[in-house]
Amino acid sequence: MTDSQFIPDDSEITEGQLQLQDRSSLRRVPGLSTELQDITEVEYRQVRLEKVVLIGVWTTGTLIQAERSMRELAQLAQTAGVIVLDGLIQRRDRPDPATYIGSGKAQELKRIVAQTGADSVICDGELTPGQLRNLEDVVKVRVVDRTWLILDIFAQHARSREGKAQVSLAQMQYMLPRIRGWGEALSRQGAGVLARGPGETKIETDRRRIRDQMAKLRKDLAAMRKTREVQRTSRRKSAVPAIAIAGYTNAGKSSLLNKLTGAGVLVEDALFATLDPTVRKVALPSGRTVTVTDTVGFVRHLPHQLVEAFRSTIEEISDADLVLHLVDASDESPLAQLNDVREVLGEVGTNLDKELVVINKIDAVDTQTIVTLKKLIPDALFISTQTGAGVEDLLVEIESRLVQNDVAIDLVLPYSAQNLIARAHEIGSVNKLEHLESGTHIIATVPLVLANQMRETIRK
Repeated sequence: MTDSQFIPDDSEITEGQLQLQDRSSLRRVPGLSTELQDITEVEYRQVRLEKVVLIGVWTTGTLIQAERSMRELAQLAQTAGVIVLDGLIQRRDRPDPATYIGSGKAQELKRIVAQTGADSVICDGELTPGQLRNLEDVVKVRVVDRTWLILDIFAQHARSREGKAQVSLAQMQYMLPRIRGWGEALSRQGAGVLARGPGETKIETDRRRIRDQMAKLRKDLAAMRKTREVQRTSRRKSAVPAIAIAGYTNAGKSSLLNKLTGAGVLVEDALFATLDPTVRKVALPSGRTVTVTDTVGFVRHLPHQLVEAFRSTIEEISDADLVLHLVDASDESPLAQLNDVREVLGEVGTNLDKELVVINKIDAVDTQTIVTLKKLIPDALFISTQTGAGVEDLLVEIESRLVQNDVAIDLVLPYSAQNLIARAHEIGSVNKLEHLESGTHIIATVPLVLANQMRETIRK
């Protein structure tokens, strides 16, 4: 048996048999290579795609879970525009504090990198500055970790001014402790008669500049956050119920928004294809109007820097009256998707009582899978944004959920408040409308915000 080997089918080995061999070898994850076989050498040189080897450390869980994590890393790498040549995992109690995979396995990885012709290594975890530096020194090619890969994808896909600023801030937060210099880059700057002492090193200068840029970005984002809050306040005053679509990246959130509203948002079979939230109005079966927001997608171990930088965007979910939590039925572990997203939603204070789980892509799975998912998530709705199956039922359920939060009113409003009467027709259910000498008598069921606005008008 060689040190690096392909993993046999799960049915052929047991966990007990894996314990010894897993700890003594790097194991290839099958099916990860995305190397282009049908492209000419000239075309390849023009495209100049990076070639990478993936490496992960399996510390907990099963082999299947470890391979799932590596396949997701391969998807992320493809989304970033690179070619995956190989993927390997190593069984350890915990990552090596010096090189992530240990000095011996680092040398083995160096040989694999040389054999495959890779120019980069991507690690399935967040590496410390020391691990990053030490592993690069051994393998002699660029090393990046999962966090930086996700940040890079966000940087490629950000379109709005706010989105670009959020990604830039997250990248700088990540890079600040990882800056290092070589040779002359660490030479003194400014020593001499007019500048006593050793002077400021190049690395210190770089760090200071990054801190200055981060301070400016935080100031800019604070101003943008105020603008977003004004928009939210305006929507609250209009009393139009807000619905947010949340879920794992590539679960079909943009497709659902397009299906419900005809928004024309970019839909692409790639992770994090859209980052900037899109808000659109949609009419429910009764004619009631609501707003639907497509939010940024989540992923397992979403970098903390991104959660913080995109907090104002993610808060769109917390402020919503109803959260449609979209789950990909065709994913190999939809329950893991569900739990990963709930973990992030909990970080931003989202009340899961407002959650409606929606299983998407039922057209891509067999009947048995759907039956199994119905048993595991009995309250979920099942739809296909591709075929439209179940979408009408979803709209009915949305209306049913929103009605539960409505309140009944029986008021006489002054004739100067006809705008509130119009709002009641648009976003509520008017049972009786009678014009009296003192004003308009209305009996209706409306959102609590609108009911409070009506009562405040009467008190004036």
